[in-house]
Amino acid sequence: MRPIILTLMLFQAFFPVSAQDSTFTNPLLPSGADPYSCYKDGWYYYTHTTANSIVLWKARSLTALATAEHVTIYKPTENTEWSKQIWAPQAQFLRGKWYAYFAATGGKNEQHRMYVLENPSPDPMTGSWTFKGQVTDATNKWAIDADIFEYKKELYMIWSGWEGDKDKQQDIYIAKMKNPWTISSPRVRLSVPEHEWEKSGQKVTVNEGPQALFHKKDLMIVYSASGCWTDHYALGLLRFSGKGSILDSAQWTKHPEPLFKTSVANKVWAPGHNSFFKSPDGKEDWILYHANSQPGWGCGGKRSPRMQRFTWSKDGLPVFGEPVAEGTALQVPSK
Repeated sequence: MRPIILTLMLFQAFFPVSAQDSTFTNPLLPSGADPYSCYKDGWYYYTHTTANSIVLWKARSLTALATAEHVTIYKPTENTEWSKQIWAPQAQFLRGKWYAYFAATGGKNEQHRMYVLENPSPDPMTGSWTFKGQVTDATNKWAIDADIFEYKKELYMIWSGWEGDKDKQQDIYIAKMKNPWTISSPRVRLSVPEHEWEKSGQKVTVNEGPQALFHKKDLMIVYSASGCWTDHYALGLLRFSGKGSILDSAQWTKHPEPLFKTSVANKVWAPGHNSFFKSPDGKEDWILYHANSQPGWGCGGKRSPRMQRFTWSKDGLPVFGEPVAEGTALQVPSK
C-alpha cells in the first residue's frame, strides 16, 4: 500500500468527514423568535427574543448555534418602563462600537418603545454594556423592531410603529440618526398594510420587522406582514428608486405580492421576522427567519429559527423560494 494512501486512510479514521461537516438541517434551535445576526472578525453574533433579557450567541457558523457559546448581556432592573416584554433584540456594530437595540415595556403592550445598549469592546461577549436609554423621534409613539443601517455615510433607523395611540395598525417608519442612539429627523411612514395578504389578523393589521437589504446599488426593505398570530404571516418588500432622499416616501414602491410565505407542502407555517447575512467568504446571501412547524401555533414560544440561501432575479429582486422542510439537508454557507 502506498504511504500517501495509508496516511489518508489513517486521517479519515481519526477525523471522519461526515455529512454534518458540509450540510445542516432546519430548525437551528428548538425555539427562538425574531432571529438576528451580525458578522464581525470571523464570528457571527446572534440574538432572538427571550422576553425578559437579552442573550447573545457567538459562533463561527450559525449552523452551530445549538452548541455555541452564549451569554446574557442584559437583564433590566425590575419595575422600569423597559423591564418587560423585551422583543426582537439585535446587536449591531456601528461606528466602532457595539449597540444592542430592543423593544420593551413596563408591562403593557401600548407602552412599547425602543431602547439601546452600548459596548465599546471589540468582542461584545466581553466588556461592559451600558444602558443608553430610549431611541425615539419627536412623536414618541409606540415602536418595535428597529433596524439601523448606513446609506451614503448617513445612519437611518427603520421600525414598526403606530400612527396614533391605539393598537389598530402597525406601519413601517424611517428616520435619520445623528448617532447610533439619537434620531435627528421627523419620522416618515413608508408602508401601511394595504394588500389582502398584509391584513390577516382580525382587528389589527400589521407591517413589522423591517430589515434593510442591499444588492449592488439598490436599497430595499424586507418586512413582515399580517399578524404573527396567523398562519398568513409573510414577507413583503419595499424598494427605493435610487433618486432623491430615502426619507421621501414617494421614492419607495411596494412589491404587490409576498416574497416568502407559508408552505403547506413543506409543513412550514408563518415564516417571517427575518434578517440577512453573508457567507463567511462573502459570496452567498442567506436569509435567517423564524417559522412554525404546525398550523395555528401563532406567536408563542414554538417559533424556531431557520436559514436558507437565496438568489436574485434579473430585475434585482431577492428570490427566497419556499421555506424548506425540516430535516432537508442544505449545504452550509461557503467559506
